[in-house]
Amino acid sequence: MKIDFKFLIIVVLLNICITVVWSQKEPQFTQYMYNIGSFNPAYVGTVETPEVLGFYRAQWIEVPGAPRTLRFGANLPLKNEKMGLGFNVINDGLGPVSQTFIDVAYSYQVNLSEDSWLSFGIDGGAALLNVDYSEGNFQNPGEPLLFGEEGSFFHPSIGAGLFLYSQDWYLGASIPNFLTNGIFNDEVATLVEDSIQFNFIGGYVFQIADRSKFKPAFLINYLNGAPVNINLSANFLFRDAFTIGASYRFNNAVSGLAGFQVSPGMFLGYSYDYNANLLGEFNNGSHEVILKFFLGREGSGSNNKDKNKKLKGKPKQIDSPRFF
Repeated sequence: MKIDFKFLIIVVLLNICITVVWSQKEPQFTQYMYNIGSFNPAYVGTVETPEVLGFYRAQWIEVPGAPRTLRFGANLPLKNEKMGLGFNVINDGLGPVSQTFIDVAYSYQVNLSEDSWLSFGIDGGAALLNVDYSEGNFQNPGEPLLFGEEGSFFHPSIGAGLFLYSQDWYLGASIPNFLTNGIFNDEVATLVEDSIQFNFIGGYVFQIADRSKFKPAFLINYLNGAPVNINLSANFLFRDAFTIGASYRFNNAVSGLAGFQVSPGMFLGYSYDYNANLLGEFNNGSHEVILKFFLGREGSGSNNKDKNKKLKGKPKQIDSPRFF
């Protein structure tokens, strides 16, 4: 029987992704610096004003069954400035598998010094996994199905995180889900059971001119039994309005990023990934678009003095657009 090499590559990738999908909570983001609240609940109360965002990622263009991700999120600081709430709805599709994650986060901050804070966060929610092989052909003729049983599965999640930050730097660590029991089938469950994912994030904002900044950042995902996922990025901000940068995901992809602060209350961002591995020969890259709203945010200028006075010792946040 003649083997379709492209089909074989796709099948192998889908097998790998579906095998580990329940051992990690969040899908992959190139613009992770604008999505911290999706994988670290400690972040949600550190924002200056309420934030609402919509996100879409189309991965591996021209590969049938490739991942598609939609996210709606909100970060809501409470009036006492120490607590915050967050909300996430994420739909992630991959081949015959569709997942919907819903969670609510809570954070509490303590003042460590005159200009640094430490935030603690927890989140809880659930995920619904739906497997439907009628969405495509996922087997070779005369062979059994590759992935196990069809149906819908419910899975609870509990996560936690820490976020340490000041005016121009931040460090964070989080575990998206402590509940790692497999729900797929016995064969797959033995691969993901007791596998807890750890996320580490950090960044530093350098003031390079009056209205220009430079921020290198990183995101590391660690999962026992899987390769460490390392993301490095560097973004420039010009005139407090336009951002441009690049990102590299080790052994995976090179990315270009751009964003524009349309107004003090709205940011639009875009990124493009080019696969630097074998998969790059079979797709036209990946696209991400993010639209972020800052509710109640005022423009920079004379209002900053009143704003900083209101914060009562809380480190002044990075001016529009905020890098973290």
